[in-house]
Amino acid sequence: MTVIIDSDQHLYESRTLWAEHIDPAFADEALAIVDDEIGYPWLTWRGQRLDMADVQIPGDTAVLGRYRQRCRNHLPPEYNYDEELPAHYWDPSARAKHLDVMGLDQAVVFPNFGLLWERRLSKAFPALTANMAAWNRWCATVVTEGKGRLHPVAHLTLRDPVWLDAQLTMLEASGVHLAMIAPAAIDGRPLSHPDHDRMWAAFVHHGVTPVFHVADQPRVLDEAFYTDPDDSFVPVIESIFLWVQPAIAVTDLIVNGTLARHPGLRIGIVELSSIWVPQYLMMLDGGWDFTTALNGRPLAPLELRPSDYFHRQVRVASFSYEQPARLTAKSGDLFMCCSDFPHSEGTSTPLEDYARTGCVPEQADGLFHSNVATLLAN
Repeated sequence: MTVIIDSDQHLYESRTLWAEHIDPAFADEALAIVDDEIGYPWLTWRGQRLDMADVQIPGDTAVLGRYRQRCRNHLPPEYNYDEELPAHYWDPSARAKHLDVMGLDQAVVFPNFGLLWERRLSKAFPALTANMAAWNRWCATVVTEGKGRLHPVAHLTLRDPVWLDAQLTMLEASGVHLAMIAPAAIDGRPLSHPDHDRMWAAFVHHGVTPVFHVADQPRVLDEAFYTDPDDSFVPVIESIFLWVQPAIAVTDLIVNGTLARHPGLRIGIVELSSIWVPQYLMMLDGGWDFTTALNGRPLAPLELRPSDYFHRQVRVASFSYEQPARLTAKSGDLFMCCSDFPHSEGTSTPLEDYARTGCVPEQADGLFHSNVATLLAN
């Protein structure tokens, strides 16, 4: 029987998670969730409000908009955050038990508020790494309390190879096999830069798979395109083109030879849509062939077709409404099931949702198990 692994869930951080797990030397840099004067909880750093904290309900995004609009209108919140937050939203042992309700055996669990602050803290590097390390230390408790059913995702930056290697060493010892990184340039250099090879080798050595996931991270588009008001949760252009940044990042790693040089390196792409993959693979090979002929030489010496590296080393989470069976028929067995639970754009009934599109575990082992297991097995 297929062991069903959900490739995308989220665990809420407690109000004091960062303070409780941060290096004491950086105690003043710890993120926190703090209520404002009328009762709305905010993710804060050094007293600055970064974004609102809310209790999401799978399948109901509009309630979040109403919550934010009430805050703009200076009306009190309709619920008490701490009382409304179910235990299985934040407690690893409760989440592990809740998997039974969802019909799942295991789940990959990303941070919740950890998706909101990396870009804002990027200019305060010590604070950035200190808060990442605090979450990563907590991940070790998720491994233990999840009793083998939860696979926590660490949070890393590639801007400091020494810090990164120390974190990877700790994660390996803790049994954490996945880590979220930004699909963006590293201080002006592409991910594929030869100086970064030591970091990619470290991921492989320590058995940790880097994963691209939707988050507020350093951007590839010019800031002029982000025209939303400051209090918007997600920029419109980012939502429409959420696949562009990971597509650029993985292309860079393929066409400049990084995946060829590190055949043991796996890359996960999660909650960044999957409908783009068939056309992308066609353009990947087509663009490679065209520019090689036009320029009279390839960009890098590749033994395989560019799309072959994608097939060998990259796996992509696919929501049920994207009809992964059709995508698999076009692109091959690359896709992973995902619920995004408990986020509003997610679902609490993933198996039923996939079944409506013709995908059932007995007939799609790759979707429900082996593709995400490939990322976990590094």
